[in-house]
Amino acid sequence: MLIEKYYEFDDDVVRELLGKKLSSKNRKDLDEVSEKTGKPLKSCRRQFDNIKRVYKMVEEIPGSIMENIKSSFYVSDDLARKYASIVFLAAIRFETSKKKLNTMTFPAWKRCCEAIMAQWTYKLTGPEYYDTEMDKEFLLELRELKVLLDREKEHKQLVCITLKPMLLQKSYLELDANFRKYTGAIITLAATLHRSRDMKNLFVEFSLILDLFRTGNWTSHDLQQFFNAYSSCAGELDVLRNDSGLKSCWEKFMSVVGVCMVVMYSPP
Repeated sequence: MLIEKYYEFDDDVVRELLGKKLSSKNRKDLDEVSEKTGKPLKSCRRQFDNIKRVYKMVEEIPGSIMENIKSSFYVSDDLARKYASIVFLAAIRFETSKKKLNTMTFPAWKRCCEAIMAQWTYKLTGPEYYDTEMDKEFLLELRELKVLLDREKEHKQLVCITLKPMLLQKSYLELDANFRKYTGAIITLAATLHRSRDMKNLFVEFSLILDLFRTGNWTSHDLQQFFNAYSSCAGELDVLRNDSGLKSCWEKFMSVVGVCMVVMYSPP
């Protein structure tokens, strides 16, 4: 219980620390974090030191970050999962501090990181791999998804037929008018993620794509329905149906995109 209490943290404090280097200079500047979150400076320092300690301990150990944190620090599954997300964000160096991302709470970051770690890292291929390491072969294969741009009309037709009975009329009209913009942005993102610069800006890119939906005043529920249909309907096209490898690649890509974008979306 003492260990758990000592390593617990406040979501608001950690949100302020995401993206910052765990340096002595930043430790001295925690007054701002304390003032902004209303948490005592002493508590902010403890949380900063704990994050730094956990990161330094597990960054070089192969295998599951969560399991490594549990075995090294004797904390609960729930707390280990939270720290695993923090370590993952720091390891990949995702951009977290842009103004567009200010509305993302720590639980939102955690949910997105867990989706990425489950689908886009080497996690499932053995203990010699790090689940802080992106699956490079998968990211390169994503470039092949550009073939879907050539089947845009067919894809749109299937999505529209599926969603017409489900969406509010205004969302359906937006879908009909702007499908090309939506699919172009999503497929272009897939084709560039093999570049580390683009991976670091992943959440900024998600936010830019979501701006297209915000402009159309989509509801969160309709957005969820869109991603479900958009993903499943592409799997019915012969270019994916006849290529199990590419179809699997698409499903892994969209399982993360759908989760993250719905988690990040806040209607205007």
